[in-house]
Amino acid sequence: MSHTAHIRSHRKPRRSASTIAMRTGVAGGVLSTLAVAGASGAAHAAEPVTQTLELPTLTADLAAQVAQSADVTQQAAASYQLQAERDAAAAKAAKQAKADLADAKKKAAEAKKKAEEAARKEAAERASRTAERTTLSASADTGSSTGTSSGSSTSTSTATGSAAAVVSFVQAQVGKAYVSGATGPSAYDCSGLVQAAFKQVGISLPRVSQAQSTAGTQVGLDNLHPGDILYWGGAGSAYHVGVYVGGGMFVGAQNSSTGVVEKPLSYDPPSGAVRVL
Repeated sequence: MSHTAHIRSHRKPRRSASTIAMRTGVAGGVLSTLAVAGASGAAHAAEPVTQTLELPTLTADLAAQVAQSADVTQQAAASYQLQAERDAAAAKAAKQAKADLADAKKKAAEAKKKAEEAARKEAAERASRTAERTTLSASADTGSSTGTSSGSSTSTSTATGSAAAVVSFVQAQVGKAYVSGATGPSAYDCSGLVQAAFKQVGISLPRVSQAQSTAGTQVGLDNLHPGDILYWGGAGSAYHVGVYVGGGMFVGAQNSSTGVVEKPLSYDPPSGAVRVL
């Protein structure tokens, strides 16, 4: 007997293959679980302190909202631009209106000045005509007195022939209306009456007073014959005409208020006279 026979063998008893396999599987599962847990713990330990946020997904609704926001922004920009244009137009219009107002004031001042100058000129001309008529009236009165004292006067001589026909015609029109541009038979203006009177004796006179005042020979107011044409104003620029009928009287279509009248020379002293007959 061996000296070691009473000592237990230090070797472990052999296990069966199935027991070994089972234990191996269990060990593997445990190890796998531990590995996963360890990895998970390591992963958690490695995470940074800051948290990462995911951007929202661009959905159709979000895209529509963005597009709508862009449209609103564009409309606002267009509105601001339109308002700016309106403000600029208003400023320009105000500037133009101010300039137009200044121009209108300037033109009004010029027109007022011209009107005042024309009024002064007209007043001076009226004063001159009044003075001239006063002188002519005095001359006519002097001539009439001289003729009466000498026993003869051309103003009171009896008209004959064509002159008598002219005088008779104009006296027959006394009382008829004055109408500017009228030549009879129911109404006349001054030159229309004179033209119609001389037409009775076959003499064709110009239509207007300016031309009638130079239609014959100029004669002095102190040497008038019945049938002479009287005129008021300058020769060639007369503004009124009539017919001398003798006796210091004349017939004329004066104005719309009086119509055709027979008046003494002193009623409206003429500026001159022409003799056609």
